Amino acid sequence: MDRSLILAWILVLSTATVLTCCQGYYSVCLTYVPVPERVTYLHFFLHDTLSGKNPSAVIVARPNITIAPNGALAPFGSVLATNDPLTVGPDLTSEVVGNAQGLVVSTGQDVLSLILYLDFGFTQGEFNGSSFSVFSRNPITQTERVLAVVGGTGFAQLKTYFVNITSGDAIVEYNVTVIHH
Repeated sequence: MDRSLILAWILVLSTATVLTCCQGYYSVCLTYVPVPERVTYLHFFLHDTLSGKNPSAVIVARPNITIAPNGALAPFGSVLATNDPLTVGPDLTSEVVGNAQGLVVSTGQDVLSLILYLDFGFTQGEFNGSSFSVFSRNPITQTERVLAVVGGTGFAQLKTYFVNITSGDAIVEYNVTVIHH
């Protein structure tokens, strides 16, 4: 009987101790108020240069088992590293506002198509210090196309402004919509 009484007191005291230790465990519930979404529109030109003494994109890997369709510079399976300047206008001498760095993979076996893994970083102007990323399929044979913005929400509408088929150099106009908080 004494053992049962001692055990009962131990249970009562341990329960009381647990309750006093856990007074601040639960917080007051607050109603969730979502942060309003903001939409930012960006317009710039990307200069992708594979030719010359100072290219902005270079092939870092090329398989030795594929043949380039139609004499393409980057046949299926090629990987390019890029550091392309972003400018306000289509001319390379216009104001540089940032650069696009990343990888481009040639993924089209029959038709030229790329997968882009690019980070667009801004170093000048209103969006200095900001960036967004694109990870998307880029069917470059189409003059106009839409890519997905990741690392955020949005999309990029691309329009080929200029392309030199022999050298691979291109100027691409970007109209980007970024949705953020």
